[in-house]
Amino acid sequence: MTDITTSAPAPILDIRELTKTFGGLRAVSSVSFSVQPHELAGLIGPNGAGKTTIFNMITGLYVPTAGDVIFQGESVVGMEPFEITQTGIGRTFQNIRLFPNLTVLDNVRIAYHPHAGYSLFDSIVRNRHFEVKERELTEQAQDFLAIFKLEKVQNELAKNLPYGEQRRVEIARALACNPRLLLLDEPAAGMNPNEIGQLMDLIHFIRDRFELTILLIEHQMRLVMGICDRITVVDFGQVIARGTAQEIQDDPKVIEAYLGKGVIAHAP
Repeated sequence: MTDITTSAPAPILDIRELTKTFGGLRAVSSVSFSVQPHELAGLIGPNGAGKTTIFNMITGLYVPTAGDVIFQGESVVGMEPFEITQTGIGRTFQNIRLFPNLTVLDNVRIAYHPHAGYSLFDSIVRNRHFEVKERELTEQAQDFLAIFKLEKVQNELAKNLPYGEQRRVEIARALACNPRLLLLDEPAAGMNPNEIGQLMDLIHFIRDRFELTILLIEHQMRLVMGICDRITVVDFGQVIARGTAQEIQDDPKVIEAYLGKGVIAHAP
């Protein structure tokens, strides 16, 4: 008799005992969790729980005090942010970080320039090679904007767009870097209910269209519970729960973290 063992796929992101201290403050303490390929995962918790600090360590903005970040089987700890982007991790930020006085098209074109294919000399003298490559970059960016239905506003300044469209431009720019893992930091912040519904559809679309893995931080529970396959909950810099949306909603520790101690005991 032959024993056939089916092993689970290796996680695309593996967070191992991640810790970050700022002076005497421990913002993140021994956090561990993993994200599987093509998964849509959530990272939630009350304000100040350490969520964005975790994102900043994954993307190289902060160097962990201890622990490791394994992406596609390799540690990215110690890499510069641009190097981590080149490995295949893209992100958006809690506060939109577009170039407000550049057009929508130029905001997306910027993401393509590390792969422009011309030298510094070409860009200085603006020779034919430079012009051909720039035209190719523009066409690629325009095709990308069309996917996100932003082609009609490509010549608008980013600062003049409604908030929801600015979010879409920021996500489009992150995807133009060709990531395998996309980190979304509070993508629904400041959106009205209609925009949140559209964002939920957009996140599902980009996950499937670009064959991505997505990890998001979000306070909008409608969005988190509506689209995430698995959720990790942190509080005071530590993981307090992991599971499906239903498991998280029913977890006493999660309820206490969001609503306060004693809520369960005094609930009717």
